[in-house]
Amino acid sequence: MLAPQRQQAILELVRRRGGVRVTELVRAFGVSDLTIRRDLAHLAGRGLVAKVRGGATAVTGASLTTDEPGFAVRSVRRDAEKQAIARRAAALVRPGTAVALSAGTTTWTLARHLTGVPGLTVVTNSVRVADVFRLAGRPDQTIVLTGGVRTPSDALVGPVAVAAIRRLNVDLLFLGVHGMTVRAGFTTPNLMEAETGRALVESAGRLVVPADHSKWGMVGISTIAELTEADVLISDAGLPQPARDTLAAHVGELLIADTPALRRRTRGDAITPAPPPEQRM
Repeated sequence: MLAPQRQQAILELVRRRGGVRVTELVRAFGVSDLTIRRDLAHLAGRGLVAKVRGGATAVTGASLTTDEPGFAVRSVRRDAEKQAIARRAAALVRPGTAVALSAGTTTWTLARHLTGVPGLTVVTNSVRVADVFRLAGRPDQTIVLTGGVRTPSDALVGPVAVAAIRRLNVDLLFLGVHGMTVRAGFTTPNLMEAETGRALVESAGRLVVPADHSKWGMVGISTIAELTEADVLISDAGLPQPARDTLAAHVGELLIADTPALRRRTRGDAITPAPPPEQRM
């Protein structure tokens, strides 16, 4: 596990449980005490946790963020969950339909599952998503790239992108999001990306939001859409039951992608210790 992945996992545990101890994190991740303390110092330096003697606690209001990590950083986070979500999302797409994929690492993962669907017309504001289809080289698929100004997350945004999207109509939109809460809805840390996202929502017959469990409780600075606007929300087995109940009451349909390893690891918020060094591959 890379340091950013480990730090994200630690942050999620702190937010769920309210606090963690260094000793249990050492056992859970199979790294040294010093490494864990450096991880906690990094998170504390960003204002995401509060360091205390022997561990760290949650920071009130830490879920609100304007931080926009680059694509490369986010692409290695929760890959198993994204793959499971992408497989479930791809099953919703019929041959010969027009679909839109917003920018994001989950939609980028989904794109790789859609290259085998014949006759698709794909609208996207992501160069990376467009590249997935371009490299697949299917002559029966049409790719429409909106153009626009590129953001740190590799989204194309701004008036050029919005103008292009508003002239298009698609059957289905897969919208990548930064966070989701009842109060704020589906959000992003980028104001211009929110405007582009809203244009995509308006262009679509149905809205599908593929979002892993870490997005629940996170709030970006700008709202793209309300929870009630989503026809389908696809998440993973790590989504806590209270969050499932809340989301099911607001979205049209909640689908949980099967991720058995994650389900075992997160049941009861228990931490699964890392295997001893001699058992690791």
